[in-house]
Amino acid sequence: MILRGEIPADLVYEDDLAIAFRDVAPQAEVHVLVIPRRHIRSLAHAAENDQALLGHLLNVCAVVAAQEGVAESGYRVVTNIGGDGGQSVDHLHFHVLGGRRMGWPPG
Repeated sequence: MILRGEIPADLVYEDDLAIAFRDVAPQAEVHVLVIPRRHIRSLAHAAENDQALLGHLLNVCAVVAAQEGVAESGYRVVTNIGGDGGQSVDHLHFHVLGGRRMGWPPG
């Protein structure tokens, strides 16, 4: 597990509540995952008392976008929920994608 250091990761940000690291299969020039240190299965499993943490995670997404140089040109923040939503890892994570023009609809 990345959080316990069992799987190596290219960390770009960390604090007491979250870590951010480069995706191993990037879908854009910038593709960073932002995850909470505390386990939450997905956004659908977040509780009312997780509001401050969720806000912090979104702020970390903005910090990472600025660090990676895509804040001005634009970027996308995505979280997948459940099988039909494309979630493949049962730990809440936000994808920060940038460095190329994003299409719509996303897929």
